[in-house]
Amino acid sequence: MATSTSLLLLSCFMLHLASTFVIVHSTDNKYYNTLPTSKYMIPESPKKALLNVIDSCWRTKPNWASNRQALADCAIGFGKDATGGKYGAIYRVKDPSDDPVNPKPGTLRYGAIQTEPLWIIFDKDMVIRLKNELIMNSYKTIDGRGAKVEITDGPCITIQGVSHVIIHGINIHDCKPAKPGLVRSTPDHVGHRLGSDGDAISIFDSSNIWIDHCFLARSTDGLIDVIHASTAIAISNNYFTQHDKVMLLGHNDQYTADKIMRVTIAFNRFASGLTERMPRVRFGYAHVVNNKYDEWKMYAIGGSANPTILSEGNLYVAPNDPNAKQVTKREGKENWKSWKWRSSKDLFLNGAYFVPSGFGSCAPNYSPTQSFSAAPAYLVPAMTLNAGPTNCVVGRAC
Repeated sequence: MATSTSLLLLSCFMLHLASTFVIVHSTDNKYYNTLPTSKYMIPESPKKALLNVIDSCWRTKPNWASNRQALADCAIGFGKDATGGKYGAIYRVKDPSDDPVNPKPGTLRYGAIQTEPLWIIFDKDMVIRLKNELIMNSYKTIDGRGAKVEITDGPCITIQGVSHVIIHGINIHDCKPAKPGLVRSTPDHVGHRLGSDGDAISIFDSSNIWIDHCFLARSTDGLIDVIHASTAIAISNNYFTQHDKVMLLGHNDQYTADKIMRVTIAFNRFASGLTERMPRVRFGYAHVVNNKYDEWKMYAIGGSANPTILSEGNLYVAPNDPNAKQVTKREGKENWKSWKWRSSKDLFLNGAYFVPSGFGSCAPNYSPTQSFSAAPAYLVPAMTLNAGPTNCVVGRAC
């Protein structure tokens, strides 16, 4: 009996010891570390990136520049069906200037407002200072691969009442509110706009939208706002930094049309200097998966008006502030315990913690083509190492 008890205790000790270590490695085994999973130890910075399911779809192919539209097949989650300009011609931006009313051929605005599908690329590095908000038309892709493209120091991008828009590989920062004035939205229509709030990207009453591998920072209002019954959206591989209210999903707590909203937020890096709303959800559903949170000043994920949120396989590193360790924040005190907010396979470091609520299934219910598997949270630092625009060179894999 004593021998059996001793063996049982030894087995339990060995199991506990084994469970405190995980192996992190790339597919070619060049990145290899043994890291403790303690809540109070931060993993070392990875030395080699791991390709997530989006990047593995296109980044290993040296002919990406001759087959740019293949990127549209790489989206996941609720934004999977966003085609952008997949079935259109290549449009080349050669001129960084901007005229909101009569844009010149070769400028970004001229391509963005056309009625036919277009895949918009850039002939060279450029800094674009828009004179009023850029109104996107349906079936457009803005593809910054192969050039360093900045939209900055003025109004930025508005996606309103359209569908099938892809924005990839653009630096969008220091966005300012637009003044009221005339802005062309199609070749045949110029309308009077009341001005914009200063969002980096505003998505309003739109569907099938994919924002991927962008850098977003320091704008007057939000970095990405998704409002007015927008849905079928993926926000992936982006680098967010130096901002207060990062991402809003939902117009206000009375706008019940936002219940149709479905958003996938995957493989993003929420980096230094961020305060809150990563995201903040009002109605609808958000799948927050395999993102890296490098601290926050107030909270990471918030909401009101009974949204459903699944946090899956994320790495949360809490700030040192003892009053800001909680990942979650709920606005409004009534009935929040019935809201479906769940954490699954997340990794919490430096005292971070998630307060779950609600009952019943919280699964995203993706279609077979939208579905993908979350990676283990300890792989997230390597998977998000190349978040933001990539340094792609024509003729080489990215």
